[in-house]
Amino acid sequence: MDSLANVTDEIVNCFKCPRLVAWREEVARQKRAAFRDWDYWGRPVPGFGDPRARLLIVGLAPAAHGGNRTGRIFTGDRSGDWLFGALHRAGFANQPISVSRNDGLALHRAYIAACVRCAPPANRPTPEERDRCLPYLAREIRLLSDLRVIICLGSFALDGIAQIYGLKPRPRFGHGFEIGLPDGRVVLCSFHPSQQNTFTGKLTQPMFDAIFSRARQLIG
Repeated sequence: MDSLANVTDEIVNCFKCPRLVAWREEVARQKRAAFRDWDYWGRPVPGFGDPRARLLIVGLAPAAHGGNRTGRIFTGDRSGDWLFGALHRAGFANQPISVSRNDGLALHRAYIAACVRCAPPANRPTPEERDRCLPYLAREIRLLSDLRVIICLGSFALDGIAQIYGLKPRPRFGHGFEIGLPDGRVVLCSFHPSQQNTFTGKLTQPMFDAIFSRARQLIG
């Protein structure tokens, strides 16, 4: 019988994409000067959260010096600061920040994953790399039996969900867009909380908080 633990074990031990394997390991060896004392994770990053999650947040891929360093998606980078702050304000997390796998963060009725589990060069995985990785996300979705809402952070995440669900034509992406899925679940689209979006004001804190407030409403 499949389980989230099985998926996690398979993700952590995955070597399917040579380009991503080489990059994640190179980054872990060279490190960033600010993190030279860290023992980088340097492996694929599994999803994490509450097995009874009603909310799933899907990102693109781990950051080279974020999840690839800490071993937990969105942990230790600026995007994570935005995400965990929003989750905390909406009551899905017990604290507003996460810096390591052992910092006490706990998610309540929420689970976080990504379409691609290895940090990609220039933060751009290829379609082939995404396609090899998506079965992990599909299994997590299947195993999260209480799941009601999926927040896609960016169009790449929406593309992944559309592929898993066989949605044709591909749904149009826009911040705040809602998409009904064949199994009765609902997708909420949000701009990714990358610095490119948050520094320019394309995504503001009120805009981001509104997404999680709407998720709360849909979950009930």
